[in-house]
Amino acid sequence: MDFLTLFQVGDGAIRLAIPLLLACLAGLFSERAGIFDIGLEGKMLAAAFFSAAISAHFAFNPMGGYIEAEVCDARNVCTMQEQPVHYIAPVWIGLMAGIAASLVLSLIHGLASITFRGNQLISGVAINFLAAGLTVVIAQSWFAQGGRTPSLSGRDDAGRTLEGGRFESIDWPGAFTRIREMRDASPGMQFYSELVSGHTILVYLALFTVPLSWWVLYRTRFGLRLRAVGENPAAVDTAGISVVGLRYAAVGICGVLCGIAGAYLSTAVQAGFTKDMTANRGFIALAALIFAKWRPWYALGACLLFGLFFAIENRFPDIRVPALGIIAFLLVSSALMMVYALRNLKIDVIVLGTLSAIFVAIALGIGVSVESITQSVKLPTQLIQSLPYILTVIAVAGFVGKAIPPRAGGEPYVKER
Repeated sequence: MDFLTLFQVGDGAIRLAIPLLLACLAGLFSERAGIFDIGLEGKMLAAAFFSAAISAHFAFNPMGGYIEAEVCDARNVCTMQEQPVHYIAPVWIGLMAGIAASLVLSLIHGLASITFRGNQLISGVAINFLAAGLTVVIAQSWFAQGGRTPSLSGRDDAGRTLEGGRFESIDWPGAFTRIREMRDASPGMQFYSELVSGHTILVYLALFTVPLSWWVLYRTRFGLRLRAVGENPAAVDTAGISVVGLRYAAVGICGVLCGIAGAYLSTAVQAGFTKDMTANRGFIALAALIFAKWRPWYALGACLLFGLFFAIENRFPDIRVPALGIIAFLLVSSALMMVYALRNLKIDVIVLGTLSAIFVAIALGIGVSVESITQSVKLPTQLIQSLPYILTVIAVAGFVGKAIPPRAGGEPYVKER
């Protein structure tokens, strides 16, 4: 594998990690304040739909209308064509609409779990179901394209070019944009052109959000109070600080970040909304949050790891590994699981012991089926696709270390009289 291929995989990992990172940070603020939110998936989905829908509307119907302008092609042949006049790019209006939709769902979650002291998990599940159903119904009602929105790139029915409907990549000064140029460039220039340059503005915004979140949580009075609410809300209330106000603020921040994450999916990664396009990223973000132990910098690393698995799936659908390597991996994993299980509860011994036996059986089956243990074996595509979800199970199961959530998380606060 050359440097360029390595950097291209890294580029894909960054792009695919961004929605996970934003959703993970959203859950971080909410759960640090004591509000568990498994409705991240629903908020992202609603934001993705309304971002694409509103952006498509203003791309097809620019606020400034159309004007006749001279347009020249690559051969310097000029013709008069209708060009849209935008006072503000439609994609930015779509982004604001996506954030607003996510904030509405966050407000519903806040009312249910903070004001009316309802079950936070049930409220989150309800938001997920609500978003999954409403986005398809409204999309079909507005656009009649089977629950999809119109493409945000290309041309409309009149043959006019759509502009400003999605976020475009930003090429930094001196960066190469053609594969042929990058192949002949030095590794440093390849790194600069692939990993640093060529991303949309939302990617840089999401990466900047990590140090900003760390600073807010650990270097400001607001962050100190927010973390205290998640640990001991009674002490915060005794100090004369509004527990309800802080929790609503955290839920609002969660809504804004989920809104940006959803808009990124439909207006940057893709050029439009499709049914269930979030593809369980909200739940994976929650697993990454546990993996990161509710810390911003760790969340960045966890999400990049998840993004790397997605990038490997997209880049290398046909991976061949020596049979000896697979057998060794299965046997070592089996031994580690048994060592871990014997130090824990009896149920762990039963479950992990059974899984270890399955791993050993698979290893023996591979050893018997191949002619030589040095022979290469093609990994099933389904296995590559399941890697992010396997890591999710590992994170939730606690194999990465004990993750202690905020002590008051998930519990409604009742003020003593």
